Amino acid sequence: MMTMEYHNPVLLKETVDGLDINPNGVYVDVTFGGGGHSKEILKRLGDKGRLFAFDQDLDALENTLGDPRFTLINENFRHIKRFLRFHGVKKVDGILADFGVSSHQFDVAERGFSTRFEADLDMRMNQENKISAFHVVNEYEEEQLKQVFLQYGELRAAPAMARLIVEHRKTDPIITSEQLKTVLGKFLPPRHENKVLAQIYQAIRIEVNQEIEALKEFLQQTPELLEKGGRLSFISYHSLEDRLVKRFIRNGMFEGEPERDMYGNFEVPLKKVNGLIVPSKEEIRINSRARSAKLRIAEKL
Repeated sequence: MMTMEYHNPVLLKETVDGLDINPNGVYVDVTFGGGGHSKEILKRLGDKGRLFAFDQDLDALENTLGDPRFTLINENFRHIKRFLRFHGVKKVDGILADFGVSSHQFDVAERGFSTRFEADLDMRMNQENKISAFHVVNEYEEEQLKQVFLQYGELRAAPAMARLIVEHRKTDPIITSEQLKTVLGKFLPPRHENKVLAQIYQAIRIEVNQEIEALKEFLQQTPELLEKGGRLSFISYHSLEDRLVKRFIRNGMFEGEPERDMYGNFEVPLKKVNGLIVPSKEEIRINSRARSAKLRIAEKL
């Protein structure tokens, strides 16, 4: 079986250390990718340990691990509880997630994730999804596009960008990444072109893959799945994700305050373990993708 080329996982030791692995426990890696984190978990499991992994990307199936303790589920992690139940699992000892786009997805030009290549507008993590970047750019109403750029790209020029795209596509559809870059050229100052392009791509990609909704659904299921003392170990790459993870660990919800018990203490399902962990300068030097990574660890109370 051909193995897809994936780079080294970010914060490998720190993320797996964060799970505080019980050799006989049941663990879940919800972002399997190239299998780097999963391989490290399996090294620390005994014969009775189990590891389940999720990945919605068909390419990731090429990397499945031939280990009887391992099961790879080709689904979005937003369905974690349903598919673990299907495999007879109601409680687990730890869940690991690396929320970034895999280096493989960035490096395969035709997937359309990277600003480095000309490609058709796609950006689907699940290649069977109906909605692609082409659909968002060419069919969304101006107001919808503006909200995508504002919320997910945090782009101040979002209203003008949306207006320009809608104006342009009246005569010609925007089919490739290069065409999109040309249409939005006036918003790409030479010294900051890559930064602004990355924000535009991020916004469209999050919308195409419904990443924020999927993350919220997933997080809400984790306290019920974890055994008492079980751990979450999550890597985020942009502020939208990290904010949700941080709030959920602190409050067990994304907005507002949790209820208080009779003594006035907040009733929350999780407690944070350690502070925020970021990659070392050496790791960033070796793997530039690690630059924006933030690791947060939590334990079920």
